[in-house]
Amino acid sequence: KLAIKGGEPARKKSFPKWPIITEEEITSVEEVLKSGKWWYGEKVKEFEKRYAAFQDTKYGVSCVNGTAALEVALLAMGIGAGDEVIVPPYTFVATAYAVLKANAIPIFADVKIEDANIDPEDIVKKITDKTKAIIPVHIAGNPCDMERILKIAKEHKLKVLEDACHSWGTKWQGKGAGSLGDAGVFSFQMSKNITSGEGGIITTSDEEIADTARSYINVGRGKKGGWYEHVRLGVNLRLTEIQAAILLVQLKRLQGQTLKRQENALYLDSKLKEIPGLIPTTTQEGTTIRSYHLYMFRFIEDEWGITREKFIKALQSEGIPCSPGYTPLYKNKIFLEKRVGSRGCPLSCPYYGKDIDYSQVCCPNAEKLSQEMVWFPQSLLLADKEDMRDIVRAIEKIWVNRDELKEGK
Repeated sequence: KLAIKGGEPARKKSFPKWPIITEEEITSVEEVLKSGKWWYGEKVKEFEKRYAAFQDTKYGVSCVNGTAALEVALLAMGIGAGDEVIVPPYTFVATAYAVLKANAIPIFADVKIEDANIDPEDIVKKITDKTKAIIPVHIAGNPCDMERILKIAKEHKLKVLEDACHSWGTKWQGKGAGSLGDAGVFSFQMSKNITSGEGGIITTSDEEIADTARSYINVGRGKKGGWYEHVRLGVNLRLTEIQAAILLVQLKRLQGQTLKRQENALYLDSKLKEIPGLIPTTTQEGTTIRSYHLYMFRFIEDEWGITREKFIKALQSEGIPCSPGYTPLYKNKIFLEKRVGSRGCPLSCPYYGKDIDYSQVCCPNAEKLSQEMVWFPQSLLLADKEDMRDIVRAIEKIWVNRDELKEGK
């Protein structure tokens, strides 16, 4: 009998808690507290250097969060009023927010059904004379088809900003996410695979982008100017020494944790694809390491005879954390009703010279995935192999007893 119908749950033991906190984090923070040097100093510089090297770039520019990092990276690449930036609709809203905050216009290109990453062929269809950049989002740590995207960008003279906020440690063709385009952005928010509660970083091997980004983050100060000399309109978006102290410790563990998540995800792939109506997402060809911020699979209602919502509630009742994931961004009121900026800007910006109606946007694959996708959180993948077997057993239990969930039961 299913747990949701009063039976015993398939699993009563909890999965690993997140974040993982050790004595090393506590000691590192204590050292900063006792030093009295809490502000944007040597720990921040050390973390920026180490993280940039970890992702195979020359420069790292830290800031308060991933959303701010996206906006600053766009500004540092010269994106501004009247420009169009192509983004996927199946992502966190920050990807599109950052474009709007840079006074530019997000244009939605559909995703691929097999992996939820932006479809390069739809990118080509959305390019206009206003297009200045592409933001590929490596959903769940799965790299986009960067070979094709970079080729498109070169042909059309476009900037590429990788939204790698799910991709700490991900490598494609041996190179780290965030090193493949002109710049990349990572988040260290509480749910992320490496976290300091909040935080973000821009990675790049372009010195001009790095210097400009740091100026925006550090209230507009220049690289060589005086303390009270400001060369551009910047903001105080600086990371603290306490956050850097935590991140330096977590960075030591990240590679091992990434490999464990990947191993467990591959096991789940092998087992779930044997169950009717479940389709794990594919991994981009050429991927060396995948970070798996999420484990995602599609749930096909017609094969199960029940809704995805009933399946998710049943699985949660069996002791397995899961959720339904994103809805297409263009269906949010901020886009449908143009609830953006003062007097409609940037969507009605005179520099744009066009009108955009997001109610007419339709990305069929993104809409399909929003109805089919099921997510497991990254911390679940840090459990042991027997815990992965519990997940499979719970799903198999629901499959066998799915008639209990049908209407009238």
